[in-house]
Amino acid sequence: MSNHERGILVVTEMALRVRKSKAIVPPGVVPSRAGRGSRSAEECPLNRCMELISGAWAPHVVWYLSAQPRRFGELRIDIPAVSARVLSQRLRELEGKGVITRTVVPTSPPSVEYELTELGRELMPALDAIARVGLRLADRPAVPKRARGTRRA
Repeated sequence: MSNHERGILVVTEMALRVRKSKAIVPPGVVPSRAGRGSRSAEECPLNRCMELISGAWAPHVVWYLSAQPRRFGELRIDIPAVSARVLSQRLRELEGKGVITRTVVPTSPPSVEYELTELGRELMPALDAIARVGLRLADRPAVPKRARGTRRA
């Protein structure tokens, strides 16, 4: 009597053939076969760039500093949804990564201004492209949300 006749389902492993990627590897990147681990992630130019603007509100901070230097209170007005704590954290992180500079202005009372560095200004074409896509997305009709627990067709 066969397994099929006994009602036993026998699953044979069939691996799908891995297709070659048609994406162009950025210049200067040597693709590794391992593909996993911190070493290959650090060598990826996309990862290095995204690391600069990672964190909640970081792209917004860079965006609002692109026009002119801003003080902390001005950035709070520019980005009303961000809390003072998170904005302060993000400014420290961006300064540590070399994206912005912090300058103490000798006024009474003393104030601090934040400004983009050359590295921060290099990020602006990418952020501008993302913002343009966002504008186009706003013009698209809204996709209806699925009810919880329903499956896609």
